Amino acid sequence: MRYWKPFTEEAIENIKRDRITRLVVLPLYPQFSISTSGSSLRLLEEIFREDPILSTGVLQHTVIPSWYSRPGYVSSMAKLIKNTLESEAFKDAPDKPVVFFSAHGVPTSYVSEGGDPYKDEMEECVKLITNELKKIGCEGYKHVLAYQSRVGPVEWLKPYTDDTIRALGSKGTKALCAVPVSFVSEHIETLEEIDQEYRELAEECGIEYWGRVPALDCDEVFIDDLANAVVEALPASTAAALSNITTTTNTNNVNFDDSEIVPSKSFDGSSVEELLSVYDNLDLRIPTREFTYEADDVLPFVAVAAFCLFLGIQIRLGMEGIFVPGGGIIPSDMPPILFQ
Repeated sequence: MRYWKPFTEEAIENIKRDRITRLVVLPLYPQFSISTSGSSLRLLEEIFREDPILSTGVLQHTVIPSWYSRPGYVSSMAKLIKNTLESEAFKDAPDKPVVFFSAHGVPTSYVSEGGDPYKDEMEECVKLITNELKKIGCEGYKHVLAYQSRVGPVEWLKPYTDDTIRALGSKGTKALCAVPVSFVSEHIETLEEIDQEYRELAEECGIEYWGRVPALDCDEVFIDDLANAVVEALPASTAAALSNITTTTNTNNVNFDDSEIVPSKSFDGSSVEELLSVYDNLDLRIPTREFTYEADDVLPFVAVAAFCLFLGIQIRLGMEGIFVPGGGIIPSDMPPILFQ
């Protein structure tokens, strides 16, 4: 994993220790984005280039850049949504709940300037899932797509999840079925951001019935389909050796359509370097680790900085500190009883 154990570097060391020579790289992001899959692939590229063993080309590999259109993924998502729509959460709802797809957001510049296919892939993904819902008997449900988890002053993909919830509430929506469409496992952005923050916001906006579709986690159909994707990619890892990664050119002479920047489907069977070479050749930057911090990466540092600032002020003011009347931020005329 990128930000917790086992880290990517640890996995690569295990691969070397086990003398693996054929590798299928499968990012666990259904849709490709330069800020998620792209960043992870860039890290792999750096490791392959700098490692004295891997840089010799001993490890043949191929990349599955995105897999949101896989039948197992689509059918598993539709099944989970159907189960939630028919659950006790909406038993007494006056109307059919709105199916609310909430995807992780990315800065708008990644799409408009960096050629990120994430937005297009996400919209196609939602279309595939809603079509599958109709096939399994879930007809007549409205759906919306919005983007969550924005951080910082730059503009992110719209509509934002919180703004969309407010808009639905103002239109009289009473039931909402939240679908974490870009997450395949439970974590802080499903358990805290969706289950708590957005649910509370929905209630404040007059939405009385709420249900959240669980993440896929170890859904049998989903896992079997991912396994099939890996097996299908294995011949490509045998056919293509690791390309020369000392330059930013496409050394394997793979023909990519320059009108498409990271056309994910046509990249199946390509190496990390071949995929990234499109960005390099067109001078497009895929953010590396230090440029892809999200809220859960930044907030711990902010909290530590705030604590250190508080501690410094406390020490500077002496034992009485800042919470004694006249000693810091508390006016001297405040009643002493408040500080006993």
